[in-house]
Amino acid sequence: MSFPQPLRAVITGAGGGLGRALALDLANRGASLIVSDIDPVSAQKTAELVRQRGARVELIECDVTDRGAVFSLVDETEKRLGGIDFIANNAGVSVGGPFEEISIEDWRWAVEINLWGVIYGCQAAVPKMKAQGRGYILNIASAAGLLAPPAMSAYNVTKAGVVALSETLYAEYKSSGVRVSVLCPTFFRTNIIEAGRGATTRKEDAQIIRWMERSREQAPEVAKAGIDSVRDGKLYAQPMRSGRKAWRFKRTAPQRFYDSLSSAHEKYLKGRLKP
Repeated sequence: MSFPQPLRAVITGAGGGLGRALALDLANRGASLIVSDIDPVSAQKTAELVRQRGARVELIECDVTDRGAVFSLVDETEKRLGGIDFIANNAGVSVGGPFEEISIEDWRWAVEINLWGVIYGCQAAVPKMKAQGRGYILNIASAAGLLAPPAMSAYNVTKAGVVALSETLYAEYKSSGVRVSVLCPTFFRTNIIEAGRGATTRKEDAQIIRWMERSREQAPEVAKAGIDSVRDGKLYAQPMRSGRKAWRFKRTAPQRFYDSLSSAHEKYLKGRLKP
């Protein structure tokens, strides 16, 4: 199955990592693109790589915590490309650490970017897609939004919100021709830890980075899984086998799943407190 042409797409958080991989994958599929990021320098690098693939691309700087800026981004996409068929609400940040050590400022930062940014993108895109009778919305969440592991409360809450929003919109707008998917990967290589906030230690950050490096699926594979899912009308995109397996365990035996997480976390804390 392929996308109808032309495919006119906009991506938030396109300056690197998954956002850049989404842009390159869509470029290879013949899409015309608007790449957006709060950092125009990194977004420009993405745009240059897209142009090397022969695709049309323009750059628009956007802070997704600003509702007006997100609506303007979508309006400009429609204006510059002649319409909007695809939006990837990808901009996101990381906040980790024990719940009682995460500041309310870091909570607000995570919610404003990870959740409100996605809400704004959907609010801006849905009416345009509904009016034309088709469209594709890919919301970037995380396996954390499905599994809610310990010491990731702020991140989990925002990503669970993205999952719930996507589930709602999938059912609400399927009959209007608007397809909605939510991408829920586990670990893969990005700069999200280096740019993150919260109350994690250097040792903990280093461990997460090692997990990212070891993943068999990296940004290109994750991007492809998300784009294929929304193209094919699938609600959930879970690129990693480990994530699918854990989610199946949770749905089958939720109490046992969280008891096992609690035991693992208790063991981890004992090791964390050792000198």
